[in-house]
Amino acid sequence: MAFLLNKTTIASHFRSHSQAQKAQDLLSLSRRQYHIEPGPREKALLAEDAALKPFKSYKQSVKKLKKVGDILTIVVVAGCCYEIYVKAAMREAARRQ
Repeated sequence: MAFLLNKTTIASHFRSHSQAQKAQDLLSLSRRQYHIEPGPREKALLAEDAALKPFKSYKQSVKKLKKVGDILTIVVVAGCCYEIYVKAAMREAARRQ
């Protein structure tokens, strides 16, 4: 009988813990739904700084580098496909002779 009592207390403990977790999740969800306007400090931090402008010029070079990388990838894949095709054609020609 003590075993059954022990099992029910463990089950009720897990049930109450999961219910508390669900309530906490719902509470955090309701908090996230409200939009809070940033304060003056946050606005000042998000404002554009003239001293940092020279360091933002890397965006164009990054775009160019990405394009070069993409083109290089396409060339390498095409080269690999061509090599596979040539080897298969040579093997087929050798098989015919």
